[in-house]
Amino acid sequence: MRFYVATGFLDTSELVEIAKAADDLGYDGMGIPDHIVNLESLSTPYPYTRDGQRRWQPFTHWPDPWVLVGALAQATTRLKFVTTVYIPAMRDPYAAAKAIGTAAFLAGGRLELGVGVGWCRDEFELVGQAFERRGKRTDEMLTLMRELWAPGWTEFSGEFYSTPRLEMEPSPPHIPIYAGGLSEVALRRAARNDGWIGDLISTERALASVARLRQLRAESGLAMDDFTVITPLTDALTIADYERAEAGGITHILTMPWVFYAGLDCTLAEKIDGLKRFRKDLALD
Repeated sequence: MRFYVATGFLDTSELVEIAKAADDLGYDGMGIPDHIVNLESLSTPYPYTRDGQRRWQPFTHWPDPWVLVGALAQATTRLKFVTTVYIPAMRDPYAAAKAIGTAAFLAGGRLELGVGVGWCRDEFELVGQAFERRGKRTDEMLTLMRELWAPGWTEFSGEFYSTPRLEMEPSPPHIPIYAGGLSEVALRRAARNDGWIGDLISTERALASVARLRQLRAESGLAMDDFTVITPLTDALTIADYERAEAGGITHILTMPWVFYAGLDCTLAEKIDGLKRFRKDLALD
């Protein structure tokens, strides 16, 4: 089992020190969420809470993930970085591919691209991107971006994007792509790519999703051996809990270890202490 440190809702000024501590302590990666803006009023209910309210308060930090990865990669040596999740369909594919590819280059192959199709119509409209058919557009963007990242000349003709002969440098190392989401459509997208990113869910629900992913992969003649499953788990607390998750096919846990010891609202020193205590308590060292 691998453990990634979640960075959602944290103060940006803490992230370099948390990354350095996680790197030194042997954590495997960091999860970096994505929103361009946080609108005061929304017509779209948040889909991951029962009451439709957002999990964060106004003025929570949402740093640009690619600027952040570029900075954190210079302060670490082995830690990987995954977006949880980035919304390509709110951007044009060329600017997105350039930013992602540059971050992957600076990170020396330690970047993993987690994507979603997005839930907030208001945010799409603000940046001038269509909310409708965003799933199909995301799939085409992923295909196009893979070609833009490859060395040499690229030409592309799709339903949404037409690319004349061009090249984009620097060509990054391989960037695995994971799809996030809990719906059947999201699981199908994940099964076509390199991995799946879950949300705050129980172990039982996560394992059911893994079983469905295994079935979908098998239908396409694909194994699960090199397939990544990253998710936070609401009910995993002990070594036995994580062993059960791993036995069921969950490969990576996304967690904020300090929450177990000091809660969400704690100091940077308490966060780093939580990182240390979690590894000790789970006998990870």
